[in-house]
Amino acid sequence: MDARGSGRLGMDAKIALREAMYRAFHEACDLVGLLPGELRHEDRGDGVLATVEPSFPATDMVGVWMDALHQGLRAHNRAGGVPLRLRVAMHAGPVVFDARGLVGRAVDLTCRLCDSEAARRAVEEARADLLLVVSDTLYRTVVREGGRYIEPEHYARRRVGNKETDEYAWFLLPGRPTPLPESAPESAPGPGPKRARDDAPGRRPAPEGESAPGHAERSPRPVFHVRGDNQVIQDNVFHGPFTGIRKSAGADRPDRPDGSDGSDEGGRPHD
Repeated sequence: MDARGSGRLGMDAKIALREAMYRAFHEACDLVGLLPGELRHEDRGDGVLATVEPSFPATDMVGVWMDALHQGLRAHNRAGGVPLRLRVAMHAGPVVFDARGLVGRAVDLTCRLCDSEAARRAVEEARADLLLVVSDTLYRTVVREGGRYIEPEHYARRRVGNKETDEYAWFLLPGRPTPLPESAPESAPGPGPKRARDDAPGRRPAPEGESAPGHAERSPRPVFHVRGDNQVIQDNVFHGPFTGIRKSAGADRPDRPDGSDGSDEGGRPHD
């Protein structure tokens, strides 16, 4: 998660902005039911990088958590003071904690989605206070299935080019009735990112309980990056992107409308 425009503020305004950002962040975490042991986060000055345990439902983060963040943001901006505008990115993937903090490709992708020129441009063009960017993987495995406060039809796909990243992601302006309009590509036209699609012709999904050939099974950890204008979550990692999550059996979590908990029948997270 990243707060927009902090570089132009004086010290007192920066402090007020950080207080508002963290207040909205923690209120959303409390409302969705995240326990202290299920959430880890790092301060990024004008943003937050956070991970959520794989046992926590990814649908709750994309739906309930984002809705709570949006309401907190609106309440702050209606009250006056330093305006708060956020970009949030989400993805799901393996994350490692070392003595210095979070590390992993999921973290890299989440942060790049959140900091991408496409995300910054989307906020400016729409004059929005909040933008959510989710990775293509998270969209296909979580968002597309729907759920509480999740509206797949309001997302718009855009190509993101940032450092070593060149792939598609999905953009949402919470509270807006229509998706973002298409804009010019961020990078030069080309064949586009090469990605293995689950629904590609002739491609057979791996049987439940088995990993794709040549890939060792790892437990994904949700990560999200909250910075100025955008928060991103990828592969159970929130970068300036976020990553998938799964729900523990018997956990006291709100159910999805269809009675499921956002995981597969075997209790495995959606990858």
